[in-house]
Amino acid sequence: MKPSMRAKLEHLDSRLAELNTILMQEDATKDMNVYRKLTREHADISLIVEQFGIYKQAEADLKAAEEMRLDPEMKAFADDEQKQAQAKMAELSASLQTLLLPKDADDERNIFLEIRAGTGGDESALFAADLLRMYTRFAERQGWQTEIVSQAESDLGGYKEVILRFIGNDVYAKMKFESGGHRVQRVPQTETQGRIHTSACTVAVMPEVDEIEAVKINPSELRIDTFRASGAGGQHINKTDSAVRITHLPTGIVVECQDDRSQHRNKDQAMRVLVTRIMDAQRQEQHQQQAQTRKSLVGSGDRSDRIRTYNFPQGRITDHRINLTLYKIDAMMDGDISDLLNALAAEHQAELLAALGDA
Repeated sequence: MKPSMRAKLEHLDSRLAELNTILMQEDATKDMNVYRKLTREHADISLIVEQFGIYKQAEADLKAAEEMRLDPEMKAFADDEQKQAQAKMAELSASLQTLLLPKDADDERNIFLEIRAGTGGDESALFAADLLRMYTRFAERQGWQTEIVSQAESDLGGYKEVILRFIGNDVYAKMKFESGGHRVQRVPQTETQGRIHTSACTVAVMPEVDEIEAVKINPSELRIDTFRASGAGGQHINKTDSAVRITHLPTGIVVECQDDRSQHRNKDQAMRVLVTRIMDAQRQEQHQQQAQTRKSLVGSGDRSDRIRTYNFPQGRITDHRINLTLYKIDAMMDGDISDLLNALAAEHQAELLAALGDA
């Protein structure tokens, strides 16, 4: 084990003892925000310290075995004990290295998921509806709650744009690699000659901020318009100006929300989406400065700008970032995408480990 890694582990060991003392005090719950922060930190490092304790016990076993080797009658037994201790230490060292990887502070957050039709006209909008179903079915499998924040339907039943909110445990951790261009190859419902068409959608996954105040917005930099909510074909949902459109003038970001009959609730929801988009834009600006994180950018929606291809004639889905192809497109479009998401997470972890090794 590297000295730098051991120093981190020793520090966490001391920090856990400190947290135990703090959390046992009578006034520990006086400030619930601080208390929740401390309990999360305690939970995060407890497993690491526990594994480090097992590692140190294996170290002690190795030292005892080396001392036993000095006795000729105990040498064979000591050699066996030494091999076992060394193997255990190597396994625990690798495990601890993984546990020490930097955590994404947003992993436990809820998300806003945006799906937009790109190249391909009506077929792209229909594919957006398919992606919406895939993600909502996956959310159901995870036990998450889903809310439609905003939707702009196409004439054929698809979506020009749809924004959802997913609420649950570790939502961003599981969904964060879905941002980017999604390309579909299939015979559209509108195709009369059986030709395969290619179209695309973009997906953006953004962690929800805790408080709107997390981003300081000058009210004078906002233009807020109200209008009547409407569905496909201009059919009015209600007869009042309950829908809200907010434009952030410095960035040009526009958010609409019309899914609730209450103008007040639509405005609150639109503000949450706006703040999340502003923070996401800030993150992307930072990501553009780092080549390794370019894969997380949304892209333009063009056919050539994609992270994944859904090929219906061949029954396969291919993720181009990790060169993984799965031949179970029907099950995956029904929400069975855990294998794919787990593979993306594993690749990301491998990249972090490689970077840690180079440091």
